[in-house]
Amino acid sequence: MKRVYAKGETSSIQPKKNNYYRMKYIIILGDGMADEPIAALGNKTCLQAANKPNIDKVAALGRSGMLDTIPEGFAPGSEIANLSVMGYDVPKVFEGRGSLEAASMGVTIEDGEMAMRCNLICITDGKIKNHSAGHISNEEAEELILFLQKELGNDVVNFYPGVSYRHLLKIKGGKKELKCTPPHDVPGTPFADVLIQAETQEAETTAGMLNDLIIRSQELLENHPVNLKRAAAGKDKANSIWPWSPGYKPDMKTLLELYNLKNGSVISAVDLIKGIGVYAGLKVINVEGATGLYNTNYEGKTQAAIDALRADDFVYLHIEASDEAGHEGDVDLKIKTIEYLDYRVVKPILEEVSTWDEPVTIAILPDHPTPCATKTHTNKPVPFVIYRPGETPDEVTVYDEFASAKGSYGLLKGMEFMKKLIVT
Repeated sequence: MKRVYAKGETSSIQPKKNNYYRMKYIIILGDGMADEPIAALGNKTCLQAANKPNIDKVAALGRSGMLDTIPEGFAPGSEIANLSVMGYDVPKVFEGRGSLEAASMGVTIEDGEMAMRCNLICITDGKIKNHSAGHISNEEAEELILFLQKELGNDVVNFYPGVSYRHLLKIKGGKKELKCTPPHDVPGTPFADVLIQAETQEAETTAGMLNDLIIRSQELLENHPVNLKRAAAGKDKANSIWPWSPGYKPDMKTLLELYNLKNGSVISAVDLIKGIGVYAGLKVINVEGATGLYNTNYEGKTQAAIDALRADDFVYLHIEASDEAGHEGDVDLKIKTIEYLDYRVVKPILEEVSTWDEPVTIAILPDHPTPCATKTHTNKPVPFVIYRPGETPDEVTVYDEFASAKGSYGLLKGMEFMKKLIVT
């Protein structure tokens, strides 16, 4: 694609005759960073309260809008929202979170198998304390999952260790017609009130098996040496599994096929996003020290994105930290994660690509809100900005939930975002 310049704009490097540059694209996704007005912040949101001059600069240079990432009838999970952001028709392709994460983990979903996300959670006094077992370490979690596989695994049931609290459960012959409650949606709720329910008669056996696994896991994990050590250190126990988001192997076209891209990469600490990337035909780039929390390796992920963008048409850079801060209800931490995204990710990417001959389109957005007040996802539209070199900006000069709503893109739904982003 030939570089297009705005009126009055000139290039410091004049391309040779018949030398065309193909547009490159990067999506910088701050998971869950949208929020609601917070009284303690003077009724500002975390995005409004954060010091984010570089993200605001992108808003001033680009065009803004709001994006509805959750189709009607779907819960506002990251799996749904990120599929929407990537331009997929969710009702047609979605087959549960577990099958997507399995792709990232290198676990094959065979015909007749059902996959589920399997959290390690903390239960106290019969209530779900948190969805993450106090953000248990990879090493501790792997020991517990392998223990459960030894004690509970068989020809039908198999556990696979993932990252921190996020793991995989496969059931041969399992039926996906189940009502499952994501544990991050119900902190403080008695676990017995949100056990798995069958939505069809055929799924009753599967529901009963899963609930039995939950109860048996509690008996096995409560006094496991890992948990006794965590309790002695004042940490939350990982004393229960929590399976949810069932499905089979999805049938998805690649992102490259759908949007005429030659190649692309995905960078994330989260198996879910990596798994979507696998099905989307993107190269998965693993970054050492990428934790999914506020202490993630921002610089490493940023450099990986820059390196990938040199070679590829498209990069999906996913940063999980704000979502986890929202689930914890930690306003100060959420603001900090947004500021980290601003000066440790957006700033160096802006500075780098501004020196390139190739034009780079930059989009910044969350997948869904994760309000600190409710500590869970909501299905409200999220703010986005797209900066395309040479394109006339709109009148929006800052990035937040209210300013972006006045942008020239208006309100988009699902696949419309990628169709606006990618110019073919």
